[in-house]
Amino acid sequence: MAVELTTGSFRDPRFTRYFSAVAVSAFGTALTAVAIPVLVIEVLDASTFEVGLVNAAQFIPYALLGLLAGVYVDRWQRQRVLVWASLGRALSLTLIPICWALGVLHLWVLIGLLLLFGVFSVFGFAATQSLLPLIVERRALRVANARLDQAEAGAQTVGPGLGGFLVGTIGAPLAIVVDAVTYILDAVLIAGIRLKPSSQPPPCPRSLRREISEGLRWTYRHRVLGPLPASTHVWFIGNAAALTVLAVFTLRTLGFTSFVFGLLFAVGGVATLAGASFASRAGERFGSGTTITVGRAMYPIAWTLVALAPEGSTAQPDTTALALVFSAFAFQGFAGGLENANEMSFRQVLTPDALLGRVNGTMRSVNRTLGAVGAVLGGTAATLLGERTALLLTVGVFTIALIIAITSPLRTARDDEDMSHS
Repeated sequence: MAVELTTGSFRDPRFTRYFSAVAVSAFGTALTAVAIPVLVIEVLDASTFEVGLVNAAQFIPYALLGLLAGVYVDRWQRQRVLVWASLGRALSLTLIPICWALGVLHLWVLIGLLLLFGVFSVFGFAATQSLLPLIVERRALRVANARLDQAEAGAQTVGPGLGGFLVGTIGAPLAIVVDAVTYILDAVLIAGIRLKPSSQPPPCPRSLRREISEGLRWTYRHRVLGPLPASTHVWFIGNAAALTVLAVFTLRTLGFTSFVFGLLFAVGGVATLAGASFASRAGERFGSGTTITVGRAMYPIAWTLVALAPEGSTAQPDTTALALVFSAFAFQGFAGGLENANEMSFRQVLTPDALLGRVNGTMRSVNRTLGAVGAVLGGTAATLLGERTALLLTVGVFTIALIIAITSPLRTARDDEDMSHS
């Protein structure tokens, strides 16, 4: 159990600062989710395959550094790692509009800066997911994670709409500056959290190989926890491929404007907020495993709706296409909000604190590595087979992720019952 005996209450200044940091950075990330695709497609005039390469660039550092990051997050002071990671991400993003202003923002320059951004993100996310159990006690993690998901969903609701407006008003490169500022605020807020010196045990460095092996064994050989990363890894392939195809499919084939594209993510944010509002109660009543499995069942339905959207005229998108794509994002958003808090708390509760950085680092590493593969595969499939066929293939990938969950002990698992077997 964590040393800090709090319950994720906003009356606790530590959780309030942590919550605020997550909300601020999530707002900037949601804005950039609109700005980057527009920058790549409309400013740099990239092909579908090149869009896949840009998306993959953000994931590649996880393949190279993810396992190492987990080890060092367990060795180092997690709060300090998170502060420096946020400042590094701010610098990486700031260089994008600077290069654009100097006329040197070519596709490969952008890819290089996103690789740098990814390096800092590897350490940042491993530290973020491992710091929360030092702020709230483990029995309160589901509630705390649900509140964090609500913050992120709220940011995703406002961020994309504002992102679409800013991109249309000042251009995609300058809109990215806002995200850089949010990471600076994130660093300031995290640095102000006062943890007791004993909150994180002093590191005892041993063999790097042995520490990595311990993290891998706990992640994949645990009777109940093991199927979760397997299902999630497959989900990341499908999600990265689908989002890669989505950007080109909606902006070019369906004729969505950048503002409408931003509103699409805003609708997804509202739905995620709704799902996160039910996440804690659903997990307590039905169990984390069942709730996660139900969420996984919603993704194939959502992306089938996207694939069925008809093309519009050059003047405006088809009304049916708008209805299908927006409904799909609402469905997907609700699924994400419902399952994410349960997935995070499930992992945090079942994992000893001494292994938490490595387990989180392992999950992030493989997830993002397969996300890079999915992004390239999605772009390649859309180029060779067409966008609709590529989207239907992603439906099959999401279905495989569901099958893994539904045929394993995860389907009926409850983290409060399985702690004694961990």
